[in-house]
Amino acid sequence: MSYILQTNHLTKTIDGKELISDVSIHVQKGEIYGLLGPNGAGKTTLMKIITNLWKPSSGGVELFGETLTPSSYEVLKRMGSIIEFPIFFEHMSGRENLKLHCEYMGYYKQGAVEEVLTMLNLMAAADKPVKSYSFGMKQRLGIARAVLCRPELLILDEPANGLDPAGMKQIRDLFHTLSTKHEITIIISSHILSEIESIADTIGVLSHGTLKEEISIKELSDINTAYIELSVEHTKKAAYLLSDKLNLNHFKIMDEHIIRIYELSISTHEIAKILALNDEPVNSIIKKSETLEDHFLKITEGAGR
Repeated sequence: MSYILQTNHLTKTIDGKELISDVSIHVQKGEIYGLLGPNGAGKTTLMKIITNLWKPSSGGVELFGETLTPSSYEVLKRMGSIIEFPIFFEHMSGRENLKLHCEYMGYYKQGAVEEVLTMLNLMAAADKPVKSYSFGMKQRLGIARAVLCRPELLILDEPANGLDPAGMKQIRDLFHTLSTKHEITIIISSHILSEIESIADTIGVLSHGTLKEEISIKELSDINTAYIELSVEHTKKAAYLLSDKLNLNHFKIMDEHIIRIYELSISTHEIAKILALNDEPVNSIIKKSETLEDHFLKITEGAGR
């Protein structure tokens, strides 16, 4: 399979510390790729390398079928990005900043600036100096600038920062439109799991600088992530009964009262019955489904039994 972007065993070391190690991601044309990870996981480092702001210590990047080099200027023209926080000429208006961006990108499509200002709900503030913008408005202006020249690939580092729920929905709808109608490929980094779950086609999970998993949302939903949540008085005794009396192995003690059982071949009635027969009170027992957050935490922190 050919990819619009792939990284090959990327490693970045600064002052003897590995920020990312042996990271290989694969992004298909037209998809929204969600890069998940807590602060310090290496998301921004990876994006800086992809956009040629930083050079890798080892490994490489392939963009549009070409190997990224320090002189890959033409390839970079086909990209739009926000890395960390968008920076503007604060004394200039939002409209002037966008027009200047068109100038140095050599993009002169009539009406393009007004289109993105409208798209990002910034028309009312278009002629005000950027220094008067709120943090959320600057974030939206940064997204407007990133999509202004209709790039083939968007690299967005935490684009929902500073946005209220209405603004986040607006941005989410915009990304869906850009992906489905205009076939723009989008890579979004975030720690807001629900946002990634609602928008991404594929996720890559970064933790401590390494890629823990790369999986499509469809594949993730096809995995049997349902479980039985059991609330009891004594988890150690209940765990022993589950193992010894019911021959269950795939379960996890969550806290002093909760056990999650991932083997669904057994009924909740059977579990409750064997615990009652052995004098272990059951507070509640219910079937649930694992969320992306549950899966993410299991991947990044490890799930013991």
